[in-house]
Amino acid sequence: MLTPGESDRAITKRILWKLDCHVLPPLALLWLANFIDRSNVGNARIAGLERDAHLHGNQFNTALAVFYVTYLLVEVPSNVVLKKMRPNRWIPLLVLLWGTVTTLTALVQNFGGLLAIRLFLGLCEGGLLPGIILYLSTLYKRHELQLRVGIFYASASLSGAFGGLLATAIIKMDGVGGLAGWRWIYILEGIATVLLSIVATFFLPADISSAHFLTSEEKTFALRRLSNDITHDVNVSEPPSRGSETAIEVEKGEEVKIETTSHGHRGSPDAFVSKNENQDEQFEWREVWRGIVDIQTWLTGFAYFGLIVSLYSYSLFLPTIVSGLGYTGGAAQLHTVPPYVPAAVLTIVIAFLSDRLKWRGPFILICLPFAIIGYIIAITAETNTARYIAVFFMAAGVYPSGPSILSILPNNSSGHYKKATTTALQLAIANSGGFVATFAYTPDQAPKYIRGHTIALAFIILAWVLIAVNVAYCMWENKARREGRRQGNIEKYQNLWESGRTKAPIGDRHPSFRYTL
Repeated sequence: MLTPGESDRAITKRILWKLDCHVLPPLALLWLANFIDRSNVGNARIAGLERDAHLHGNQFNTALAVFYVTYLLVEVPSNVVLKKMRPNRWIPLLVLLWGTVTTLTALVQNFGGLLAIRLFLGLCEGGLLPGIILYLSTLYKRHELQLRVGIFYASASLSGAFGGLLATAIIKMDGVGGLAGWRWIYILEGIATVLLSIVATFFLPADISSAHFLTSEEKTFALRRLSNDITHDVNVSEPPSRGSETAIEVEKGEEVKIETTSHGHRGSPDAFVSKNENQDEQFEWREVWRGIVDIQTWLTGFAYFGLIVSLYSYSLFLPTIVSGLGYTGGAAQLHTVPPYVPAAVLTIVIAFLSDRLKWRGPFILICLPFAIIGYIIAITAETNTARYIAVFFMAAGVYPSGPSILSILPNNSSGHYKKATTTALQLAIANSGGFVATFAYTPDQAPKYIRGHTIALAFIILAWVLIAVNVAYCMWENKARREGRRQGNIEKYQNLWESGRTKAPIGDRHPSFRYTL
């Protein structure tokens, strides 16, 4: 006979295994397709896109930059409508649309056509990453999240490898059907993306309740464990009344009784009432505003901005950088593959440790110095071998840091629409770095690209500093909550509720809510 604790652990393992098998593979494939479709413009460039589209000067960089105009505009609205549209339909729809646009890129004949295609591509792709992060946060507990983000994010690392290998193979079709090899890159990869989006529709559940692969018992248990993990949401249907005794749960799952004083303060800062925030919460602009003014949104958003400058410039221009090292054609494409492999492995390892230790920022502070070393080597190197070694360090520092940053706000925001806003706004701020990234590496810098490396290095250092500030802020706020200096939040929330100004859960405002570092 299993004890209650052993039985809970067994069913938890079963639920996580089923979720991992049914949710992560399609998401990883969609994200892989996203990065391949986004970075294949670099492979197409060295396969003849610039020549055939009659691009000159910085026109190629301009075409890359306009992508982010529409990309940024749709991120927050996409996350707000995600719940109403259902994520298992909305996310594949976005992928279907951009796969279609990617395929149409093969028709580009000039600079104007390329600009139009890139604008539409950004419009279709903008909602994907914030949508995936928000979606996963409704299926997994807070400290199960980064490993799952890391798994699909590692597919982004592999996309660099696959993108190079695919491009190497596809450009051999140069002349088939009277089309240049770079056009076949877009046609075949775009069609593959469309097919993946259709397949994903049949695998992804809308939420726990509709997951066909879970039994009734597993659904009930899964919803309860998510509700317990949210831990600090006062039940919106019955807000705590002043002077009443309220049954609450503590993080380890024990139930206790805490006396609420006449001022609405709890007798213990570690007490909370939980509910599943995603089931009943109605949209409120107040919750959107709470997400906008959260200091962590801006600290992590601009930190990710710094990371994005390196990440995007790396994936977009690595083929060009490798060409500058003396490799050409297929050899240049193949030499873009190896740096991504250790980056993908490290991404998974760091994600596993991050969830195990419940750390986010500290691992970013550990990883980013590897990227800093890489850029310093690239700037000071005298040989092509040293420069090639440098790109390994860059990838090893940047790629594992991504899932850590992406997991901070889902962990530290509670309330569905606040979380939807913080995760999307963080990415909107961050992806503005795409404008910098696309102009960091210009043709006149070849073959050393010292100015581009210097720009990326500066932004990586900025990211490190901002994450250090965010970690310090979380430690300070957690200390204040432990010492009872945030007990007034309950009374403020009670007043909002009674005046009819909110029906949203108290969420991360509750004094027993602890931020993940």
